[in-house]
Amino acid sequence: MNFKTELENRILYLEENLKRYLPEEAGYSRTVREAMNYSLLAGGKRIRPMLMFEVYQLFQGTSELIYPFMAAIEMIHTYSLVHDDLPSMDNDLYRRGKKTTHAVFGEGMAVLAGDGLLNYAFETVLKAKIDTDEMGICLCSLNVLAKKAGIDGMIGGQTADILAENIGDSVDLEHLLFIHKNKTAALIEASMMIGAILAGATDDEVNKMEQIANKIGIAFQIQDDILDITSTLEVLGKETGSDDKNNKVTYVTLNGLENSKLQVKKLSDEGIDILKSIETHNGYNNLFLNELLCSMIAREK
Repeated sequence: MNFKTELENRILYLEENLKRYLPEEAGYSRTVREAMNYSLLAGGKRIRPMLMFEVYQLFQGTSELIYPFMAAIEMIHTYSLVHDDLPSMDNDLYRRGKKTTHAVFGEGMAVLAGDGLLNYAFETVLKAKIDTDEMGICLCSLNVLAKKAGIDGMIGGQTADILAENIGDSVDLEHLLFIHKNKTAALIEASMMIGAILAGATDDEVNKMEQIANKIGIAFQIQDDILDITSTLEVLGKETGSDDKNNKVTYVTLNGLENSKLQVKKLSDEGIDILKSIETHNGYNNLFLNELLCSMIAREK
């Protein structure tokens, strides 16, 4: 398997799926719709819908509900980026190598675009054709999506992140890991859990997907902290040094660069080991999923 080729093919597939669910740019709300679509189509590797689909494939799913849910998770992730880039948050002008939404449409419209994307994610799923025998898995998946995106997930992590800026050097490892688990790992957890749920996986298998995603998600964020120090705008696709600019305590500032790299490897190895144990126990196999998880940690962007 040529992973790079397979990755590019999957990104194109996910892009086409996403385009099916974009809001129409018309009417008096046209501008916010344009801002939403600009944000959604600004690039990226579509990691979260890809993880959802690959886990779904791992458990041999057959439900058509996977497609609106893949679009929905990307909408929620994108909304979080739009808000994260705002002047009141990280105040970043570049995302995925392009001007951020507030830099193009203004701060007020960017706020509305983020709000629109969050709400439209749930509209997208609820507008889908849902068979009677799929009501259970759909409701369960929506519950996971709402919780992982909410105050017990991503929003809770973002809140702790903002509070961390106010206490500066007083931020400890427990506080920082709460931020990483919720702000970053929560949507990765949602992606892998929903992929398993929609495919009919057992509760134990769904829980193991959550464990894998938690480890990979935290490692992913630590790697992001590392890249903010070691990379460049041209390579990373967004401004580097923003953590230092905003006086943010990161895993690197608390533990050092080399220890941070070791922790990334430890967490990623643990996550892959859980996945391999599931594959061995059930006779499943998804080589691409294994490679995808590894590439998330080894990435330069």
